Amino acid sequence: MTANEALGSGRLAFRRRAWAEAYRELAAADRQSPLAADDLELLATAAYLLGRDDVSATLWERAHRETAGRGEHERAARCAFWLAFGLLNRGQPAQTAGWLAKARRQLDEGRRDCAERGYLALPTAVQHIEAGDCPSAIAEAQGAVEVGERCGDPDLVAFARCVLGRARLRQGDTVSGMALLDEVMVTVLADEISPALAGNLYCTVIEGCQEVFDLRRAREWTVALTRWCETQPDLVPYRGQCLVHRAEIMLLHGAWAEAADAARSAVEHLTRPPGHPAAGAAVYVVAELHRLRGEFTAAEAAYREANGWGREPQPGLARLRLAQGRREAARAAIQRALGESHDQPARPALLAAAVDILLAAGDPEGAARAAAELSELAARLDVPLLRAMAAGGEGTTSHADARPSDALAALRRAWQLWHGLDAPYEAARVRVRLGLACRAAGDADTARLELDAAGAVFARLGAAPDLAGLAELTGRTTGAAGGLTPREVEVLRLVAAGKSNRGIAAELFLSERTVARHVSNILAKLGLPSRSAATAYAYEHGLV
Repeated sequence: MTANEALGSGRLAFRRRAWAEAYRELAAADRQSPLAADDLELLATAAYLLGRDDVSATLWERAHRETAGRGEHERAARCAFWLAFGLLNRGQPAQTAGWLAKARRQLDEGRRDCAERGYLALPTAVQHIEAGDCPSAIAEAQGAVEVGERCGDPDLVAFARCVLGRARLRQGDTVSGMALLDEVMVTVLADEISPALAGNLYCTVIEGCQEVFDLRRAREWTVALTRWCETQPDLVPYRGQCLVHRAEIMLLHGAWAEAADAARSAVEHLTRPPGHPAAGAAVYVVAELHRLRGEFTAAEAAYREANGWGREPQPGLARLRLAQGRREAARAAIQRALGESHDQPARPALLAAAVDILLAAGDPEGAARAAAELSELAARLDVPLLRAMAAGGEGTTSHADARPSDALAALRRAWQLWHGLDAPYEAARVRVRLGLACRAAGDADTARLELDAAGAVFARLGAAPDLAGLAELTGRTTGAAGGLTPREVEVLRLVAAGKSNRGIAAELFLSERTVARHVSNILAKLGLPSRSAATAYAYEHGLV
């Protein structure tokens, strides 16, 4: 294929969003005859979308050098911006600042009003948001919107409105902020935004939804992002931070297997050298899944790794300590974390954990204070997630204070809210408390119904520690059901202990093939979908 043929094929592939093909053909053309700036930009974009960050940076630098050499100041500044944008997403702020400064100098030399000035204002706006200076951020972002509208640049308008929306959210203006983010996403869904920017806008909007605890919007946009990625299977950048968002949402909605897959993929992508700051959030989700399934050793290792990446391991690690029976360690950890926490998105989860931990550690007054603060947050922000957490805290402390009527009213509200949010694990935890409150009120039948309903959810999810706790509460420690043979019971116990097929084969002096057949039979007899569910079943029936 000649250079012109490869170039034409690459351009067509780029328009079809076949990024791997576009990269391959454009790179082939570039090897035969150096590409002009227009096509260099296409190649740099395709490399970025394929996750070839170093290659993309080199190509943007080439494009910048070529356009600057011809005195095309605006275009050179735009190349510098996209180079800086890629560096910023990779967590390299020093190089980002250097390229942005270079771009600003080039525009000052040209002394022209252009869209590039709007682009270069946005990193400054983001810095103002991070510093808590929302008025300055709003002024910068609003100015960029006006530049984009004046210059007819839809990418700039959408980008600036997204930053403006995030600034208004941080300022506390949730209605205006979410309206701006919704408008941005409608533009993205209408395919009016370039692919290099669209995925980042998805991720930024989802982060904004999570920041104000708007789970319904976060889920809706996460589904939209997933579909958008599926139409472009070569995409790589949005399989990192965005996979973390997906994992967090899937975890809440009880899709633990999907959450685990997304979290592992995010860890794989984000921990590649030089590593990305968001890696800690991805590893934390992995740790949470291990803890919820009763894989405590793996959970502790993952919390340690998350901390190494700079992610505070609380409240997960404190909840792990509580599950291990180390109540004083759990109390010290959660109190320390609350004392240091001034971050609105993180504080509610810390407070909810504090209610459980402080009650278990014999500090009902501290638990009541945590529940009261949670209620204040819920009243101020008025979103279903915080109302669910606050009602749960109120019901739990009321039950501890021997006020079953108050406990039942609050816990019913909490269950309805969690159920409405499609959060089965949290809803099941509330049903356990409802069962205990019904028992305290003398209603044994309803108590049993609530506890049984909670147990069914825990078994389906594979929440082994919760099933074990439920078995203690109900006194049900019966042996295996489902017609398991004695050998299958032995295998099930070892599966629940976390052993692989190879480990079970070595312990029972069987072949791995025989163990695999036993595991398959166990799952079939008990009607369970996975080893995690089998582990939960073993805990529920007192086999471990």
